[in-house]
Amino acid sequence: MTDLYSWLERTALGEAVRTTPWVYSSLESVHLIGIALLVGPAIAFDLRLLGVGRHRLAVTTAARHLLPLARVGFGLAAVSGAAMFVSGASAVAASAAAPWKLGLLVLAGANVAAFHGGVYRTVSRWDVDAPPPGRARLAGAVSASSWMAVIVAGRLLAYT
Repeated sequence: MTDLYSWLERTALGEAVRTTPWVYSSLESVHLIGIALLVGPAIAFDLRLLGVGRHRLAVTTAARHLLPLARVGFGLAAVSGAAMFVSGASAVAASAAAPWKLGLLVLAGANVAAFHGGVYRTVSRWDVDAPPPGRARLAGAVSASSWMAVIVAGRLLAYT
C-alpha cells in the first residue's frame, strides 16, 4: 500500500494540492462547509426520526427539505477530502485515526442504505403523529452518532 500512497502523492493532483498556494487551505474550507451541510441537516433529520417534533413535522417533509442539503454536503466533503488525502496519502494512512474514520464512514453509509431500503419504505404509516418505529429510531441514533464520530476521527487524523 505504501507504493500506492506514494504514487497518489506524485500525481498531478497530489502535487498541485500540496504545492500551489491557497489550494490546501481552500480545500479545507470547502471540506468544512461540506461537513456542515451534511451533518447539520442529517442530525436534524435524525432528531425527527427519534421523535422530536412528530406532532408538527412530517418525516417526509423533513426528508424532502433536509436530505438534499445533506447530499450536497456529502459531495463537497467527499471530493475535497479525497483531494486533501491524495496530497498527503502516506501520512494520513499512517494515522491511527484513519481506519476509524474509514470504518465510521462505511457504517454511516450502510446505515443510510439500510434505512432507505428498509423502514423508510413504510413511512406512510408513521409519517405524522405516530411514534417512529424502533428501526427508524435506531437508524437516527446510529446516524447521528456515526457522523459525529466521523468528525472526531477526521480531526484526530492530524494528531495521531
